[in-house]
Amino acid sequence: QVHVAESGGGLVQAGGSLRLSCAASGDTLNNNAMAWFRQRPGEEREFVAAIKWSNGWIQYADSVKGRFTLSRDNAKNTLYLQMNSLKPEDTAVYYCYAKGVNDYWGQGTQVIVSS
Repeated sequence: QVHVAESGGGLVQAGGSLRLSCAASGDTLNNNAMAWFRQRPGEEREFVAAIKWSNGWIQYADSVKGRFTLSRDNAKNTLYLQMNSLKPEDTAVYYCYAKGVNDYWGQGTQVIVSS
């Protein structure tokens, strides 16, 4: 069993920055990858960025390339999402996802970008 917990959401003006954190705990030995997804009101959850734990390969959604940066702290089993140049359309609940033996989701953290 893996538990993932997000933190770092909040309210920010357009053009501002936020850093989200996702701490994984429990049976993280089999973690294959971790990722961020987001869900805007009334929309389906969408992919934001992911990292393969074994080799650090990273993928971003086109909508966030050049603005968001994914990083990790292996020792802490923590994933970070640095979000710069935020836009109102980035407003969403951001979810952390861990892929191991099973799929694990966090509870989400709200990000609101005001115009």
